[in-house]
Amino acid sequence: MIDPVQAQLDAYNARDVDGFIACYATDCIFEDGAGQRLMATHNEMRTRYTALFASSPELHCELVRRTLIGAYVIDEEHITGRVPEMKRAVVIYHVKNGLIHHVRFLRDDY
Repeated sequence: MIDPVQAQLDAYNARDVDGFIACYATDCIFEDGAGQRLMATHNEMRTRYTALFASSPELHCELVRRTLIGAYVIDEEHITGRVPEMKRAVVIYHVKNGLIHHVRFLRDDY
């Protein structure tokens, strides 16, 4: 269940955009905490994360806590080196057929 979630975290920390995207279904929807769509295709992911990885050479996400509930993986994360800055997030992943199909970001931008 957690394999694609851990794999995408490892790829994120390595700034490996191809490895990161490979963990997600092609129709994966990303939403913010209010349910507003952030992105929904591999092309949108590639554009956003290529720019993020290029602008954040010291980017690192530390897993603070992981909770599993059925097909959901809930990660609390501490982020450093991100431009623009974000220090803390809770991310809820829905995993199906070995890929992440839905993501909800709860962010603390302080």
